[in-house]
Amino acid sequence: MRRRTRTAQGPALMALPAGITAALRVLPVVNVLAKIALLFSFTMLVPIGASLYFGDAALWHFIDALAGLTTLSLITIALTRRFRRELKVRDGFVLVVGLWTLLPAVAMVPLIFQMPGIRLSVAYFEALSALTTTGATALSGLEHLPESINLWRHQLNWIGGLGIIVLAVAILPMLGVGGMQLFKAETPGPIKDAKLTPRIRETARNLWLIYAALTVACALMLRYVGGMRWFDAVCHALSAMSLGGFSTYDNSVGQFDSPVVEAILIGFMLIAATNFATHYLALTNRSLRQYWRDSEFKAMVLLLGFSTLGLAGYLVWQHTYADYLTSLRMVLFNLVSISTGSGYASTDFGQWPIFVPLWMLFLSGVAACSGSTGGGIKMIRTIILVRGASRQFTTLLHPNAVRPLRVNGMGIPDPVVFAVLGFIFLYFMSAVVLTFALLATGLDFVSSFSAVLACLNNAGPGLGVIGPASNYGVLEDVQLWLCSLAMLLGRLEVFSVLVLFTPAFWRN
Repeated sequence: MRRRTRTAQGPALMALPAGITAALRVLPVVNVLAKIALLFSFTMLVPIGASLYFGDAALWHFIDALAGLTTLSLITIALTRRFRRELKVRDGFVLVVGLWTLLPAVAMVPLIFQMPGIRLSVAYFEALSALTTTGATALSGLEHLPESINLWRHQLNWIGGLGIIVLAVAILPMLGVGGMQLFKAETPGPIKDAKLTPRIRETARNLWLIYAALTVACALMLRYVGGMRWFDAVCHALSAMSLGGFSTYDNSVGQFDSPVVEAILIGFMLIAATNFATHYLALTNRSLRQYWRDSEFKAMVLLLGFSTLGLAGYLVWQHTYADYLTSLRMVLFNLVSISTGSGYASTDFGQWPIFVPLWMLFLSGVAACSGSTGGGIKMIRTIILVRGASRQFTTLLHPNAVRPLRVNGMGIPDPVVFAVLGFIFLYFMSAVVLTFALLATGLDFVSSFSAVLACLNNAGPGLGVIGPASNYGVLEDVQLWLCSLAMLLGRLEVFSVLVLFTPAFWRN
């Protein structure tokens, strides 16, 4: 009887128009999205508490937003309840993209209430930038915003840092939805089946415990070693560990003009750009050797180290700075910040010779490790690409030679190598198409190209009119929406978004 029911449903569903069929397939995902949106809305209790503590003017904005979003979520859950079912792998991609487009719409509501004249494109861009940890702001006068609004921006950075999906898969079992397919759809890097523990919920919990502990350590150091006030220390710790790069000041970290603060942030940005699985293994094995055994970590440190030393000397040679130590300090902080995808700035590096900031933007695409809070194509793919190219040279010279491609002692099968090549092709084609789209709107080339790279790599400030001395608020609406698309593509690593636009995805 059960088999007949399933068979009968198939033709009935196929007999419906394609649009209605697709909508019915999405309704189970909408039910889960509404549940996650309901849980997410309660994160507004933190800025509500901050607003009560500081006595700022945003209290009722958050209360109204919480009440409205809770009601809307409950209504949606009730309307889609009968469509509940176990999600499939295909549903995981819809859920991932849905989350990263829906949650910024939820998160921007307090901004709209607080700033009635704000453009919708600016509010959505700011919320999406926060959750994707891009760190590209479109707001000015940050130091004059209510403390609760600033805390909300940084809290969004922190939530998005390790991936809202990793948090969700720890909670989804309570909602009756399996999480493994979602973990595979969102977790960065080409090797997605490696697990730290047998259960996905335990994996997510372990990662978040490490993430939270490091955030607390960063806040304590910024307060007691760096001399920041508590509010600034907490906000910058939230954005440093997430590599979100948001600041409480328009001048970003340059506001503090402190080598100690910069040194602390450099350390935690490098920690955040390292694979969190490596942190977990180092803690469980109680050995720092785990880091040097990680090919990604070694490549990241060496690449950033040699780049810093070389660019510092280059700026002295170009008479940008009078002495090497000053140049080294400025290059070290800003290069690590941009390269890891954080987005802090301690000076207007847009005034440096163009070679230096462009090299920093290039590094933002390759430097961060997989499984970190950074963006870009990730160091693991860069290593696979370089070693794959090297293997091709060997094949050309010695056609009969057998040279397996290995990373961290593990053989990389050819399908993974081909997937990496396909990903990198789509990644750079996305950059090309979006750059031309921005050029078509009348934006100059340097601003267009750097904006796409910065948003696609989730790196923050660009060059030209959206350099560190300015922000993305100067862009027109269509330009902001294009940059928002670049942030979404970068955070979800292109494939997860573009697969939804293939006819095969929607077929039975």
